[in-house]
Amino acid sequence: MGEGLRFQCQPGCTACCEQKGYIYLTEADLARAATFVGMTARAFERKYIYRTAKQLRLRVPRQAQCHFLRDGGCSIHPAKPTQCRIFPFWPEQVESTQEWKKTAQYCPGMGQGPLIQIELAREQAREMQEAYPEQYP
Repeated sequence: MGEGLRFQCQPGCTACCEQKGYIYLTEADLARAATFVGMTARAFERKYIYRTAKQLRLRVPRQAQCHFLRDGGCSIHPAKPTQCRIFPFWPEQVESTQEWKKTAQYCPGMGQGPLIQIELAREQAREMQEAYPEQYP
């Protein structure tokens, strides 16, 4: 991947949020988001979360990709899930030039802004791996 990557979220951009796929949460993500919206973790889970034996994920609403995506962006931005917060420094993207370029096709922030040292990007990728061990065995 070279010595670094460039990335800076672009104002008003929600391209990452509009991609098909699931948003997985940790228990800490659940608690933080619930507190942010003024709900108990249990009520938040009943309304917004699908839980399996191994993982939690946001339910996908019928008419949108995410319950919290608004025209202005993420309505829970300060409490957004780890998966969202770390994007685009997911392990598969940090370690693969091909995956990074593939994601850059829809993400206008990739290639923008300051140079991010590769070791900082890898630290975020490790955080993602630790948060979601089922996805990164």
